[in-house]
Amino acid sequence: MIGLAYPEISPIIFSIGPVAIRWYSMAYLVGIILGWWLAASRVKKYDLGLTKKNCEDIAFAVTLGIILGGRIGYVLFYGSGQYWQNPWEIFEVWHGGMSFHGGIFGVIIALFVSSYLIKYPFLKLTDLVAPVVPIGIFLGRLANFINDELWGRVTDVAWAVRFPRGGYLPRHPSQLYEACLEGIGLFVILNLLWRNKWCREHDGIISAVFLLGYAGFRSLMEQFREPDAQLGFLWGGLTMGQWLSLPITIIGLYLLLRWFVPKKTKEN
Repeated sequence: MIGLAYPEISPIIFSIGPVAIRWYSMAYLVGIILGWWLAASRVKKYDLGLTKKNCEDIAFAVTLGIILGGRIGYVLFYGSGQYWQNPWEIFEVWHGGMSFHGGIFGVIIALFVSSYLIKYPFLKLTDLVAPVVPIGIFLGRLANFINDELWGRVTDVAWAVRFPRGGYLPRHPSQLYEACLEGIGLFVILNLLWRNKWCREHDGIISAVFLLGYAGFRSLMEQFREPDAQLGFLWGGLTMGQWLSLPITIIGLYLLLRWFVPKKTKEN
């Protein structure tokens, strides 16, 4: 049969009685810790004017934004009505169901509130956080692969994988594609920009590249990823992931062009 055998890895790392530690939850935890550490080290290195407590409060707010935004986004965009019939299932996060687009908007709200409370420029804060986000994306996509979920479309490429839950048909390992592009690729791009003094000093540039980069890579990867079964293809033959990437692209373009489009001066 065409395709590589799926390396069946248990989604559970270990369990203690009824408590199970899963790769998916560990990906979130490690991603947040590593992102917090890298961002905090840059605050100190570049003297960005944030205290240790500020960093801790921001990390807590971002964590809430990821969890609440990701879950609410999934319920609204991918729930397909099941949660309105059984609303208590909204809180059963251990059954899975997180939207990265929802997580992005949750983090944006968390950073906006944080910037207001600590009187710190909003876009300077988003520029600090954006370069570390791909760490979580990379780990999350690896966890998707281990969970045998969000696999790609049927294909005959030599590296296709026969996922058990995908009917043992040879499919694109789209989770790994996304881990490479949205994770590693975006991390390299954003952190190269961070090393550039001009980009650091022009608030919103790094954030704009993150939004445009993620939206572009995600839209491209949707060409290989199997559409969600409960939704399928939407208007225009696009997937939900591609449609949700559209407003992110618009915001990214606005943040980027505001520095490059000449502003009109008022005439007396």
